[in-house]
Amino acid sequence: MNSFIDRLSSQFRSERKLPLRLILLFGSVSLTALLFLWLWSEIAEGELANIDQTILLAFRQSADLRTMAGPTWLRQTMLDFTTLGGTTVIILMIAGSVTFVYMKGAHRMALVILGATLSGSLMVTLLKGFFQRRRPTLVDHMVIEHSASFPSGHTANSAIVYLTIAVLFMRVEPNLKTRIFVLCVAVMLTLAVGVSRVALGVHWPSDVLAGWMFGISWACLWALLVKLPVVEDTVLD
Repeated sequence: MNSFIDRLSSQFRSERKLPLRLILLFGSVSLTALLFLWLWSEIAEGELANIDQTILLAFRQSADLRTMAGPTWLRQTMLDFTTLGGTTVIILMIAGSVTFVYMKGAHRMALVILGATLSGSLMVTLLKGFFQRRRPTLVDHMVIEHSASFPSGHTANSAIVYLTIAVLFMRVEPNLKTRIFVLCVAVMLTLAVGVSRVALGVHWPSDVLAGWMFGISWACLWALLVKLPVVEDTVLD
């Protein structure tokens, strides 16, 4: 009898939380969409041109815009960082994460990671095709790129993949320290990729900001949309 009452109480509490989850879900999506469109309107009107140019030029030597400012090893470091948001690394990260959690028995989580990351990457491609912003010509590009500039694909995809995996992992990992560590690593990787795109001259800072906005909102969207149960330590150990 007590067990039956406990189940009813648990279900009632869950149902009471549902409207709040929906409010957060639709509210976050709407707010992100508005901020994203506001950012694009500012770009289209030229309001961010001075800020974009100032930040972009800050990464180059004033006497020679073909050379990156700072120590000689910084260029290679930026190249290494930018590969973390490249197609090859992103695919390997998705495949490795999905395979790992699937082998650990978290089959639903594996499907969610696959669906969230692939759909997010597809959305970035569609957004690039829609806005068709040209890449910076103010400085030389230190890597070859051919796609449109807004939003930054490397930045958005790294945010989508690393943050989505981290957020969903936090939903099934009971250890608080592990959850914080995974999230911090994901954030640092995402920031590093974004900064590298500006340093290498292939994106305006506003492109990177848009990529961060989209990727973070995508990860939060799936965190609110998907309700994964907390699993026992034996599943993910």
